[in-house]
Amino acid sequence: MHTDERYPIGKYEPKPFSEEQKQEWLKAIAQLPEELEIEVQHLDAAQLNTPYREGGWTVQQLIHHMADSHMNAYIRFKLGLTENKPTIKPYNEKAWALLPDNDTVPINVSLTLLHALHKRWHATMKDLSQADFEKTVIHPEQGRELSLWLLLGLYAWHGKHHKAHIQALKDKMNW
Repeated sequence: MHTDERYPIGKYEPKPFSEEQKQEWLKAIAQLPEELEIEVQHLDAAQLNTPYREGGWTVQQLIHHMADSHMNAYIRFKLGLTENKPTIKPYNEKAWALLPDNDTVPINVSLTLLHALHKRWHATMKDLSQADFEKTVIHPEQGRELSLWLLLGLYAWHGKHHKAHIQALKDKMNW
């Protein structure tokens, strides 16, 4: 565990393509919804509305953020697989986290969405070749091409990253 509350598992570090790494990251994508559900299943409304760190999002916002982020990731993958170097649409994740649905919609809606989304996403990726993962999308804010391989690793990390935020909060609060 890292001491920086913002990055409890460290920052994402890209790795070269290997079949073993692909299987590890695909497994992380496949298992995330169930793992998240287990992490939050006994939390009450007050606990769900507790920020994971000072100035950070609440557990509820984290769950909704993961649904938002991973929906965008799924679309980015589909675009990358079906178009030649498409420019992806960035979004303001901080502004999205402050929209009213994050406070009014129960987290089980986003957990259900994540279950369905990750099933589709995993099915899309599980049989892709190295050449498929070398396809790229263009991120206009970063001004560079991102391979689908880089994105697979990033989003496998992303799920673990936010799950670790919830785990760290539960440990700190002795829940």
